[in-house]
Amino acid sequence: MSYVEKHLIPGESVQYQTKLHWIVMLGHIAIAAFLGLLGMAFLIARLTAAKAPPPSNVMYLVALFCLMLGAVIFCVGLLQRNATEMAVTNKRVIAKRGLVDRRTIEILLSRIESVAVEEPAFGRLLGYGTVIVRGTGGTPEMFEKIYRPLELREQVQQQIAGESKSR
Repeated sequence: MSYVEKHLIPGESVQYQTKLHWIVMLGHIAIAAFLGLLGMAFLIARLTAAKAPPPSNVMYLVALFCLMLGAVIFCVGLLQRNATEMAVTNKRVIAKRGLVDRRTIEILLSRIESVAVEEPAFGRLLGYGTVIVRGTGGTPEMFEKIYRPLELREQVQQQIAGESKSR
């Protein structure tokens, strides 16, 4: 059960959920790929070396270390991406980031003044951007590298419009 589902208040239902775009994994993927290739290069160098003396077994250890470190870095990025949840309910906008150190943001729909979207050119092509939610009397809350940011904004606006009609 997700954080959002666990923390719904009575009468509240999730209308829309999104997550971080895969682009947040790009750095982790690049470092993991580099370390993986480096590990493979050490392994191939050791296997193709002609009758190397026993100390060259260090190459096996270096290769294994590079491969393991690459896998750990990739898994850390995957955990960070999957530990972030964002949702629009019929009463609030909820965001949770982090697994061990957690940061949550919950803004009542009635307290939202505006929702802005910033999409870089590359973000428009790949479908990610930054959503900025401004609440009454508060500082703007930024949600960066969100998958389909325009859809998130549209869902917030629809819920606000639906809430104001039901009053």
